[in-house]
Amino acid sequence: MLKIFKQILEFAGTRKELLKKSLFFTFVGGIFAALQFVALYFVLMEVLKGNRSFMNVWPVIVVMAVSIAGRAVTGYISTMQQIETGYGMVSERRIHIGDRIRYIPMGYFDENSVGSLTALVTTTMGDIENIAPRVLLSVISGFLNTVVLFLMMFLLNWQIGLVVFCGALLYLVVTEIARKKAVEDSPKRQKAQDDLVGATLEYIQGMGVVKSFNLGKDSSQTVNKAIEDSCKYNLKLTNRTIPYQAIQQAITRLFSVIVAGMSVYLYLNGSFSLILCFLILIASFMIYSDLETAGSMTTALQMLAVAMEKVNKVDETPIMDTAGEAIHLKNHAVVFDDVCFSYGHRKILDHVSISMPEGTTTAIVGPSGSGKTTLCNLIARFWDVDSGKITIGDIDIRNYKLDSLMKNISMVFQDVYLFSDTIENNIKFGCPDATHEQVVEAAKKAYCHDFISALPDGYNTVIGEGGGTLSGGEKQRISIARAMLKNAPII
Repeated sequence: MLKIFKQILEFAGTRKELLKKSLFFTFVGGIFAALQFVALYFVLMEVLKGNRSFMNVWPVIVVMAVSIAGRAVTGYISTMQQIETGYGMVSERRIHIGDRIRYIPMGYFDENSVGSLTALVTTTMGDIENIAPRVLLSVISGFLNTVVLFLMMFLLNWQIGLVVFCGALLYLVVTEIARKKAVEDSPKRQKAQDDLVGATLEYIQGMGVVKSFNLGKDSSQTVNKAIEDSCKYNLKLTNRTIPYQAIQQAITRLFSVIVAGMSVYLYLNGSFSLILCFLILIASFMIYSDLETAGSMTTALQMLAVAMEKVNKVDETPIMDTAGEAIHLKNHAVVFDDVCFSYGHRKILDHVSISMPEGTTTAIVGPSGSGKTTLCNLIARFWDVDSGKITIGDIDIRNYKLDSLMKNISMVFQDVYLFSDTIENNIKFGCPDATHEQVVEAAKKAYCHDFISALPDGYNTVIGEGGGTLSGGEKQRISIARAMLKNAPII
């Protein structure tokens, strides 16, 4: 459990200190709550003395007012800090992951589906931002407040303190067993959630194919299975922990009754005053409330650990830009020197050597699957070669910073992807600082100016995700305009 607490603090990043402050105010709020026992002590003392003077009520009113105001203020501050921590730390991590993905080898995306990555930055990180600070603070403050109450009981009477300690210890043993059960099922539940997002995305994106081949019923089977699995593993995780929650409640209720019974027994045999007996009677049914709150978070805590581990795996994925330099090229000749490359165990390029001089056009000809696109992808360093080297300007491309390398390359992909934005912004993606006139000039060179001008909003026309509102040829020409506008020396 301590390991998970440490993970949350590390995950908080720049919000770590804010999270610690929130914990501090939560603990202070617990102290203000404990003042109610002081007020209760004054009330009982005055009642048993038979004092009915209004002046004797003032200390109680003051203490209760301080308790209520203190809890309200500390609760407000702590809650606001929790909210800022949750949304702030996840916002930072989402941006960090978005930046990092740019430098991860393309092989990573073959092993991890779009659905998995989408689930990571949406549902997985959504769970973290909503529950991480709350769970951490509830668990820690719950344990701390229980310790404070235990010490108070122990100081009042060591025998009652010992009973309270035994109840708490037994409760924690059951909590740890429940946590271990959650460890077994939480990863399965997380995978089911990821599969559900992936299946839903695939179903929606492939809707055109589904309709054209009349495969509605068959294609929805994958989504239905993903929904059923998500329901199954969520229920399984919940059902595995419910019996332990029932045992936990039974333990706290039993030991509360034992503490209450002991206080009455000790009063009857003369070991306790009546005031102390009443005080412990009331406290006996409150002493485990914070511990119960902390214990109820066990499953959420384990789900949180699985979610954070999944996010951290992206951070642990090797990137391709660790030792590169920002290099200014003297020439742009591209050379493959005895290059070998494989997709997994399938060899694509076997000791290939090619020289492409600057200022020339090179056509790569061959049957489908022979490695033509792979050659282009290796130049852009979407993957790294298994052996040999690729140089641009007589410098191994692995010695470049990735951003420095990509400034010199424009690519027009076979599968064109356009963003859900205006046509002008899609063309400017290759050169964000370009003027409207430069965009139009590039569009004319790519023979797409005419069809863009014919649209109701012209260059300000917003196209759908992936360019879905345009034909295949129109998308291709816009991507060519984008490449031209970038004006890179290598296309």
